[in-house]
Amino acid sequence: MDPIAWLLEGDPAIRWQVLRDLTDAPRAEVEAERARIATVGWGGRLLAEQAEDGQWDGGVYRPGWVDESRPFFDAWTATHFSLETLRDLGADPAAPPVRPAIAPLREHVRWDREDAPPYFDGETEPCVNGTALASAAYFGEGGDAIVEKLLARRLDDGGWNCWARTRDSPSSFHSTICVLEGLLAWEEAGGRSDAVRAARGAGEEYLLERRLLFRLRSGAPIDPRFAMPAFPTRWSYDVLRGLEYLRRARPERDPRCADAIGILRERRRPDGRWDAGQYRMGPVLFEMEGEEEGRPSRWITLRALRVLRWWDGQTGTSVQEAAPPSSVSSP
Repeated sequence: MDPIAWLLEGDPAIRWQVLRDLTDAPRAEVEAERARIATVGWGGRLLAEQAEDGQWDGGVYRPGWVDESRPFFDAWTATHFSLETLRDLGADPAAPPVRPAIAPLREHVRWDREDAPPYFDGETEPCVNGTALASAAYFGEGGDAIVEKLLARRLDDGGWNCWARTRDSPSSFHSTICVLEGLLAWEEAGGRSDAVRAARGAGEEYLLERRLLFRLRSGAPIDPRFAMPAFPTRWSYDVLRGLEYLRRARPERDPRCADAIGILRERRRPDGRWDAGQYRMGPVLFEMEGEEEGRPSRWITLRALRVLRWWDGQTGTSVQEAAPPSSVSSP
C-alpha cells in the first residue's frame, strides 16, 4: 500500500496538509485544496454547527446541556474544542466562511461564569488558556491578555499544571503541551517577548529532560497512554503531539527526542500506516469518517509521516515556506 495515496483519498483537511508537508506540491495546488475545507467535508460540517450567537452547542468550554453536578464530564461539542478542531483542520482564517464565524465569537462569547472575560482574553487554567491562545493567534485575534496569564502561572520546574497550588508543584505534560502550542502560535503570528521566549524554552526543556514520556528520576514511563497517539488531541498529551510541537519549535532535532521517535516507528503497521492509539471518550458533534480506535488513522499517519520526514532530514519545502500567506500557524 502507498500511504500517501491513501491519505490523498481523505478529507480536504487531510489532503491539503499532505500536499503541503509530504509531497511538496505547488503552492497553488495547496491553496486550492485548503480553500475547500470551509465548505466541504469536516470543516464545512463543523462551521454549519455554529449558532448565530457565535457558540457551538450552547456553551464555551462545556455544552449548554451538560449537568453541572458532573463537573468532570468530558464533552467535546462546545465552542472551545470546536474552535480547536477548526484550527487543526487548517481552515484558512481569511476564507469568507471562516471570518463571519469568528466575528460573533469575538464580540459576544464569554467564558461560562458570571462576569467572565471575552473568550479571546482567556480564563484561569493554563491548559485551557494555552488552547485558547493558539486559536486566538491562528484566527488573528491577538491573545496578549492570555499570554500574561500564562506567564504568571509558570511553575518552578519550567512547565505548567492546571491543578498546581504553589509554584513548586510538579508540572503536567498535558498542561505544558497546551501552553507551549499557544505560546508558539502567538510568536508565529508576530508576537515578540523575551519573557515568552524564555518561558517556552523552559517548558520545552521540561519535556526534553524527560525524553517526552519518562520520569526524570526513575526513567520509567510516566503514563502508558503517552505512547498511544490520538486525534483530536483535546487537552491530552502524547508523544506524537510532543514531537509535532518540537518539529516546529526546534527544527534542529534535539537528540533527546530519539526514544519517542523509536516508539513512533515501532507503532507503524507493516503497510506503512499508523492506527489510532486511543479515543477521547465523550460526545462529539460528528464522527470523522474512518477514524476509529485501533484502526488505520489518516490523522495519525499524516502527523507521524510528517514528524519522521523532519527527523530523518528529508529534503523538500518547509512547512512554513509552503503555507498559504494567510496562515499564521501551521496545524
